[in-house]
Amino acid sequence: MSDVLIPLSLDEQDLVSRALALLEDPAEAHNPMRYVLRELLAQNEEQRGRLEKLLRISDGYHNVARTQNLDLIREYDRQIMRLEKLARISDRYQSQLLHLNEELKALTLRDPLTGIGNRRYMSERLCEEVERARRVDAVFSLAVLDIDHFKQVNDVHGHDVGDEVLCSVAEVVRAALRDYDVFARWGGEEFIVVLPETGLTAATTVCERVRVAVELARFGRGAVQVPITVSLGLTEHRPGETPSDTISRADAALRLAKVAGRNCLKSA
Repeated sequence: MSDVLIPLSLDEQDLVSRALALLEDPAEAHNPMRYVLRELLAQNEEQRGRLEKLLRISDGYHNVARTQNLDLIREYDRQIMRLEKLARISDRYQSQLLHLNEELKALTLRDPLTGIGNRRYMSERLCEEVERARRVDAVFSLAVLDIDHFKQVNDVHGHDVGDEVLCSVAEVVRAALRDYDVFARWGGEEFIVVLPETGLTAATTVCERVRVAVELARFGRGAVQVPITVSLGLTEHRPGETPSDTISRADAALRLAKVAGRNCLKSA
């Protein structure tokens, strides 16, 4: 009797491949969800082995049932019921694996320190905003925000305090923005804000509110209080340009803000 193999569908193959890729990704080496994902994959493989075994048993009973009595036919029916039950269990595990994969994807878009979106998240959202602006002829503005003299914070107070400052700045900025604004850590002490459906004049008001909120906030840990300010470069997206073009122009405005003495907003 030949082995009966249950082929994976294209969707299942893709799901398993993505799960294995996440497990092998060095960037996810310390992600606690890896152990749950590995266990689910192992359980899924075990269930497939059981299904294949039951299918072989089922084929054997099918051949015997042609010549044997009603008892063998009833036994075959019982095996089918067990098989259906195992198939339902397998479907449930597949659903859990898909849900876990979605959660892992969400983790890859989040900055592990501050909890806000990361560079990959902002890149995806910015591309979506550029496409939406092209499709419906909408406007949006983009600001690059940089924490002033952040290297001195790390040098004087240590990286632990520096991390506290990064997290606190992210919280203050997020609170000062509107609910529909897009905010992410671009790298180091630099952040990017996308302001949908917002021209340069209105965006200037929002970004100035952010700057003042950071200037008035208290940062640090315990008795260590660190005065923090931010500089911002702001620009309005132009029709036909790429996300990189818009970011580059905002970066140029940010350099002007630093030349002007920092703790200010400059527009391009």
